[in-house]
Amino acid sequence: MAAITINITEQQLQKLQSLAQELGISTEELLSASLEDLLDYPKSEFNQAASYVLRKNAELYQRLA
Repeated sequence: MAAITINITEQQLQKLQSLAQELGISTEELLSASLEDLLDYPKSEFNQAASYVLRKNAELYQRLA
C-alpha cells in the first residue's frame, strides 16, 4: 500500500474526524472508503447505463443478429 500526504484545513479535519467517529471507524478508513467509491463511481455509472441500453434494445439486437 502506498502513502500520500495532503494538506487540508483544520475545519475539514474536524469534519472528517466527527464523521468517522459517528460511523465508528477511523479517519483513515473513512478516507480510504470514500476514495474507493470515488474511483469506482464512473465505472459503475457506465456499467449501469450500458446494461440499461442492452436490456432496452435486446429485442432489436436479436432481430439484427
